[in-house]
Amino acid sequence: MRIRALAIRIINQFLRDKRTLALLFLAPLLILTLMKLVFDGQAVSPAIGMVNVPAALTEKFEQLDAKITLYDESAAAQAALQDGKLDAILEASGGMPKLTLEGSDPSINRAVILLIQSVMQQGLDKAAPAISYLHGGPDMAPFDSFGPVLIGFFSFFFVFLLAGVSFLRERTSGTLERLLATPIRRSEIVVGYLAGFGIFTLIQACLIAWYSVQVLGMYMEGSILYMLVINLLLSLTALTLGTLLSSFASSEFQIIQFIPIVIVPQAFFSGLFNLDAMNPWLQKLSYLMPLYYGADAMQGIMIRGESWGDFQVNVYVLVGFSLLFAVLNVLALKKHRRM
Repeated sequence: MRIRALAIRIINQFLRDKRTLALLFLAPLLILTLMKLVFDGQAVSPAIGMVNVPAALTEKFEQLDAKITLYDESAAAQAALQDGKLDAILEASGGMPKLTLEGSDPSINRAVILLIQSVMQQGLDKAAPAISYLHGGPDMAPFDSFGPVLIGFFSFFFVFLLAGVSFLRERTSGTLERLLATPIRRSEIVVGYLAGFGIFTLIQACLIAWYSVQVLGMYMEGSILYMLVINLLLSLTALTLGTLLSSFASSEFQIIQFIPIVIVPQAFFSGLFNLDAMNPWLQKLSYLMPLYYGADAMQGIMIRGESWGDFQVNVYVLVGFSLLFAVLNVLALKKHRRM
């Protein structure tokens, strides 16, 4: 009898908590569907620029599903490779053929080399090309490629979680209500909290940047200062988003419930998985993910050594996300007090 009463009480608690029911039943279906769309997309074919390559050889590459672009001059092909439009350039002018790899993704490098070897084995070209790299090199490990994405992801995830829980405790402990009873404005409250939390996000950004490069020895081609700026902006975006969503939670458990909806999709569209393998309509969802812009900038800085002009758009977008979430934070406080 007592067991039945306890079981009924638990069941009634679940039935009253619609958010928990959604997390239990709908969130797994959403994540599985997203994984299906991500991993069961289209095949990724390397994009190779051809300079003075015989037509027979070009046709053989096309038969192996490579994306071939013909160039009359090497300079035009090099510019396309620098802009990220090509994965490699194959030049056949002169004696030995030359293969130049973009180099920032070891998996793409291997795919191009295997494609070249496959063509050579069919007897169309006996000479093995001399291989050079625009970025990275033959010793570049896979972790060096997706490591910058992981740096941004973990910075975003932990700041989001801690900011949400901390701001929630300010509400549940009554601190926020006492502040709202004073003449202080909602905007001042938001800025004050962001400034207080922001000090620790700055320390975290510095620590992660130093540890990744100096201790873990991750590949670093660009400026560590730029890396620090991007990591700080990602943390600031997570901070404003975490405090915003905490306004719609009544317990720490409900903050955790936002993770499958907010954090997991960020991982899929951050660059950990090849976005080119997704369906084109699904790729457009990445533009709604703050982590996509942060991870793209981090990879550009650490692997390709990009300067400010190369990633400044990502900076502006992250600042825009932070300002948007901060404004929504101010509006969310209306339900606690009207100014």
